[in-house]
Amino acid sequence: MSRSVRLLALLGAAAVLAGCASAAPAPTASASTSSDDLSGTVEVYAAASLQRSFDEIATAFEKEHPGVMVSPVYDGSSTLATQIGEGAPADVFASADEKNMAKVSAQAPDPQIFAGNTLVIAVPRGNPGGVQTLADLAGVTTVLCAPEVPCGAASLTLLSNAGVTVSPASSEQNVTAVLTKVAAAEADAGLVYATDVVGRDDVEAIVPDGADAVVNRYPIAALTDSQNPEAASAFVAFVLSQEGQRILADAGFQAL
Repeated sequence: MSRSVRLLALLGAAAVLAGCASAAPAPTASASTSSDDLSGTVEVYAAASLQRSFDEIATAFEKEHPGVMVSPVYDGSSTLATQIGEGAPADVFASADEKNMAKVSAQAPDPQIFAGNTLVIAVPRGNPGGVQTLADLAGVTTVLCAPEVPCGAASLTLLSNAGVTVSPASSEQNVTAVLTKVAAAEADAGLVYATDVVGRDDVEAIVPDGADAVVNRYPIAALTDSQNPEAASAFVAFVLSQEGQRILADAGFQAL
C-alpha cells in the first residue's frame, strides 16, 4: 500500500471515530451537580429538651441539603414563644407543649405534632436522698421547672394527680437547668423529661406512678414571617419524616 493510500485510510478511520464521539450524549449540569436548590440559614427555635435530638436532626438535614445551615436556639418554650412574639428572627418553632405554640398562632397557623414526652424523677448518681416516689420529693431538696414552662406545668399536674405538694428549692426556666442542678448534686431530686436522662451516667431516673397519664405533645411549625420559608418548610418535613422520627425515637421520644 502506498503512503498516500495509508494516509487516506487513517483519515477515514479518524472521521468514523469522531462521528461516534459526537453521537454520545454530552453530560448535563444536573448529572454532576445537586438538584437541591435550598440555601441559606434556618433559625430553629426549639425547646431545651429537644437539644440532643435536634442537633442530630440538623446534621442529617444539612447533609441532605448541603446549601443550608441550621442555626438552633434552645430554651424554655415559654421564653422562645415570647421572643418570637417580640420579633425574634425565627424560621421554625418547636415547642414542648401546645399551649406555648398557641401563643404565636398568628405566626404559626398550622402546627403539627411530632413527638411526645413524659416525666421521670431524676436523682444524682447513687441517689443520696433515698428518693423512690413522688411523695418523697416533699421531704428532700427538689428543683422543678417554673410553672409557665411546659415541664413545670406537667410537673404540677403529675404532683397534683398524686396528691403531693412540693415547695421547690428553685424554679428553673428550662428543663436543662433542672437536670444540671441534679447532676451536680445541688438538689436531691428534680422532675425532668424521660428523654433528658437517656445516655446519662451522672444521674439516675425513677419512673413515678402516673407518669404515663401526663404526656407532653410537641408541635412544630414553619413561621409565616420566615426569611427562608422554603428551607423552613423542608426542615419541618424532615422532622416529620421517617428519618427524623427515627432520631427522635432513639432519643426516647414517643411517636404520637
